Amino acid sequence: MSVLRTKPIRDVLAQGDADGEDGRPGLRRRLGAVDLMGFGIGIVIGTGIFTLTGVEARNSAGPGVVISFGIAGLVALLAALCYAELASSVPTAGSAYTYAYATMGEIVAWIIGWDLLLEFALGAAVVARGWSGYLADLFGLPSTWFAEEGSVVNLGAIGIVLVLGVVAIVGIRESARVTNLLVLVKVAICAFVIIAGVFFVKAANLSPFIPSAEPAGAGDDGVKQPVTQAIFGLEPSVFGFAGVLTAAAVVFFAYTGFEAVANLGEETRKPKRDLPLGLLGTLLISTVLYVGVSLVVVGMVKYTEIDEGAPIASAFRAVGAGWAALLVSIAAVAGLTSVILVDLVAMGRIGFAIARDGLIPPAIAKVHPRWGTPYRIAGIMTIAVALLAGLLPLSALADLVSIGALCAFTLVAIAVPILRKRRPDLERPFKVPFSPVLPILTAVACLYLSLNLSVETWLRFLAWMLIGAVIYFGYGHRKNRLARREHPDTPEPAPTP
Repeated sequence: MSVLRTKPIRDVLAQGDADGEDGRPGLRRRLGAVDLMGFGIGIVIGTGIFTLTGVEARNSAGPGVVISFGIAGLVALLAALCYAELASSVPTAGSAYTYAYATMGEIVAWIIGWDLLLEFALGAAVVARGWSGYLADLFGLPSTWFAEEGSVVNLGAIGIVLVLGVVAIVGIRESARVTNLLVLVKVAICAFVIIAGVFFVKAANLSPFIPSAEPAGAGDDGVKQPVTQAIFGLEPSVFGFAGVLTAAAVVFFAYTGFEAVANLGEETRKPKRDLPLGLLGTLLISTVLYVGVSLVVVGMVKYTEIDEGAPIASAFRAVGAGWAALLVSIAAVAGLTSVILVDLVAMGRIGFAIARDGLIPPAIAKVHPRWGTPYRIAGIMTIAVALLAGLLPLSALADLVSIGALCAFTLVAIAVPILRKRRPDLERPFKVPFSPVLPILTAVACLYLSLNLSVETWLRFLAWMLIGAVIYFGYGHRKNRLARREHPDTPEPAPTP
């Protein structure tokens, strides 16, 4: 049984019917282009704008963090073009996982599916802890139960994950309504930050725009240094253009998750039209907001004095606009809430697609007859994220979200020319221009950005992949649907009750 067997496109499309190919209830088509952009902006505009701006400006890039956000946004936009072609041609739950299964083979699909579960789970857990901290700051809640540091069990993080998990399970339409409301709040606040903050920008704070490179601290060598520096034997350094690239790789975390839109293909009313609009609209709006906000923040406060924990709020306090800082804190709570919700929705759909294919036990892929959501896998993922968010300080693992997304984007870009060659007859409502040049350029750009992450991050990522390999070869390789077709005598898992 080959690990490179591919899933026929006709099977993928059949699974997207209102009633699945085996007669079981399918996901409900209830979303339009505006809903998709709401989900996309809901997950993208969050942690990056409210925390990473200050961290990377102070530690890696200085005011050049504006360029870092621009580079990361451009790479994400290139990846979104590739997603848009595949999502409009093969609208399905599972996004990159399913695209890989139809083009590059089962083992690649498993790797990317396992990778995406890591990306969304850690992303939701990290953001949940940040949400808890902002809430404590707003209402003076005890740090023992709500802070990132010093808390044994973070009750705030656990609570928000469980509440939003229920929203994600009860229905996709309800999730869309909550997300769209939260998105309106934070987009309005981001626009406010840009318009109000520009009056406090000082040219002196933007000079030098890219600070000169300087040696990194003693703790930033070895496994802490970027892979590119380790490969070429360069002295570990920060700032300079290398610092801008390192910051771009880290702030890529801010753009991760837009692929959650592609996971909603089976729940979109007009996927061939609305999925490209949702994906590209998300990236264009988010990039403009990120670049504008980061430029205002580093212009209001000297990069060496930026508060890493709450850079935007502290910038307004520093110029005497405390009332604006309060608005920003409220927007941060709203912004991070929507990120967690969309992460949970996306995880449920990815797990649903993997289980439906039999790579993990298919019984957990059951769709609720009333709610129209994969409630079993969504519930399992919600509990797992709540435990991670409540018990583990995950800030050190945030880079894993970036490397997971970059890995997924690389494979999606490669899948575009492969699918064009294998299925030239497939209807493509949206096409990536200049293929295969642009998809190859996208893959190279994603790979290069990932090499600017630390050696430590790569080692952790490889450890997660090793765990996934054990599960795949121990269960999924022999038990999945394609394997049973090749060997009909293989016992079929118990039917879903």
